[in-house]
Amino acid sequence: MTTRRDVMIGMAAAAAGPLTALTAGAQGMDQYADLVLRGGKVTTLDRSNPQASAIAIREGRFLHVGADDEVMALAGPQTPTVDLGGRRVVPGLIDSHMHIIRGGLNYNMELRWDGVRSLAQAMEMLKRQVASTPPPQWVRVVGGFTEHQFAEKRLPTLDEINAVAPDTPVFILHLYDRALLNGAALRVVGYTRDTPNPPGGEIVRDGAGNPTGLLLAQPNATILYSTLAQGPRLPKEYQKNSTQHFMREVNRLGVTGVIDAGGGFQNYPDDYAIIDELHRENLLTVRIAYNLFTQKPKDELADFAQWSKQVVPGQGDDFYRANGAGEMLVYSAADFEDFRVERPDMPPSMEADLEPVIRLLAENRWPWRLHATYDETISRALDVYENVARDVPFEGLNWFFDHAETISDRNIERVAKLGGGIAVQHRMAFQGEYFVERYGEQAAERSPPVARMLEMGVRVGAGTDATRVASYNPWVSLAWLVTGRTLGGLTLYPSANRLDRETALRLWTHENTWFSGEVGKKGQIAAGQLADLAVLSDDYFAVPEERIQDVASVLTILGGRPVHGADEFADLAPDLPPPMPNWSPVATFGGYQQRRASLGTKYAEMATGCGCASLCSLHGHAHAAAWGASVPVADNRSFWGALGCACWAV
Repeated sequence: MTTRRDVMIGMAAAAAGPLTALTAGAQGMDQYADLVLRGGKVTTLDRSNPQASAIAIREGRFLHVGADDEVMALAGPQTPTVDLGGRRVVPGLIDSHMHIIRGGLNYNMELRWDGVRSLAQAMEMLKRQVASTPPPQWVRVVGGFTEHQFAEKRLPTLDEINAVAPDTPVFILHLYDRALLNGAALRVVGYTRDTPNPPGGEIVRDGAGNPTGLLLAQPNATILYSTLAQGPRLPKEYQKNSTQHFMREVNRLGVTGVIDAGGGFQNYPDDYAIIDELHRENLLTVRIAYNLFTQKPKDELADFAQWSKQVVPGQGDDFYRANGAGEMLVYSAADFEDFRVERPDMPPSMEADLEPVIRLLAENRWPWRLHATYDETISRALDVYENVARDVPFEGLNWFFDHAETISDRNIERVAKLGGGIAVQHRMAFQGEYFVERYGEQAAERSPPVARMLEMGVRVGAGTDATRVASYNPWVSLAWLVTGRTLGGLTLYPSANRLDRETALRLWTHENTWFSGEVGKKGQIAAGQLADLAVLSDDYFAVPEERIQDVASVLTILGGRPVHGADEFADLAPDLPPPMPNWSPVATFGGYQQRRASLGTKYAEMATGCGCASLCSLHGHAHAAAWGASVPVADNRSFWGALGCACWAV
């Protein structure tokens, strides 16, 4: 078995750039590969060479992809060779919409409920973290989950939170609709009976007028984010460590590239200093293309006018580069996606505010993206785009809408005619139940109409919108695209709006390269492209649909260099310093809670033996609760053992 030392020999001599390719064993013989992988099931997504078993890599790019004997002919006497043991290999995944820069600065401070399957488990994690968090720090659960993923199908009550955290401030963000604060957090932020409700938000109060700890977006989420922003920040060195841990966490799931969508309270250039430093020090383990997100309502045009003189789209290198503007272009065009409340109408000033910004971007050849949930918002934005395009051609500008859950066929056609794209995220997997409650099952069947977008010739890419409204786990998104189901097990989409597995994977790989202007450079396992790939824990193309979301990576390679290794490839994993601070939730719990890892081997065995794809006729979806109950579930042959199985769809 090739060891990490074997693979890493010669790295010090390869100083051509960030994460330069392996040169082990080549010893100046340019005809040899730097690294060979063989014995795998390689899905290349290259239609001219769709399947292979072996890969040769040289100088950070794929040298040859083909049969074992072809590739082994390119190995020198000391070229490291990794036996893949028949595992499935796919191109490195690319998230077209994530807030990785902001998320990285805070990752080590956050207790993640991503993937947790029961409220009981979530509250036990909260209790343990409260016990280890020193004052004046907060315990924060900042999105990435939905109450529907819990077996109990509910959020914790404020009384339950206060019971486990009487003195330590606790802030829990649920989607974009609400935040739960315990009494200690209310005292720290200073909300009292005299604190007024902000525009578009509500501080829920008891009969005496005192805040209860529940904050609601009505529909503006600013109250949630501005409250969170009052918490302590990590010092610079901790932020740097935190960003490294977050990148390695997404590497663990097979992600090698991200288009960062900016974000609220993510100021340029100040909040980009950490990622800049990591890039200069060759410590990035994810390729990042970043968009600039305006932070100043009414001053958006001034922001972009200034940035257009400082930054050129494409500026940077293959690891860190400028991508364009958005997802916030003007605040009057931001339609909040809280499906628990009525759709917000954009103000009459939207078009007048948006047009000069679009004109400036088009004239300066800046690609842009625009957050737009509802068809009504998209219609008004397209009116502006079409008006500007009469004067300034859009050809060569990779502009696109983000989200587009309710886009109509008419507006899909308009996007296609203007040469734009649509980046979709799996937000409906987290809040589809709320959408159905408000708009009905029929409307939910095309929310968003991904298959129809593809049929009509629009560029479509996939992502997560992590870390707040949804989890950063790409396999949850892939499961949603393929099955059409929410994390709560609700089937949203008929077969006509679901994708086959290969099409869904394409949306997560080379289709996303259009959105960052890197078509042909990455996204496929093909000779000449950047050598980014993931060796999977389970065969994505063979596992039952309900297990797609459980897939992870056991070996992730970026530019020919391992950035993550597990199981038989654990020896190839690069070193990573311990999480900072030492009380970080990451040190105790890690990030996304994989079902088998969090619930044990016996759970996994019973999950494998359970054949139902949705609810079980005996006990529905309440398996996680049963597993945690004080009944003899260990014997999976008995009646009680059946209660511990994994029949539940999520």
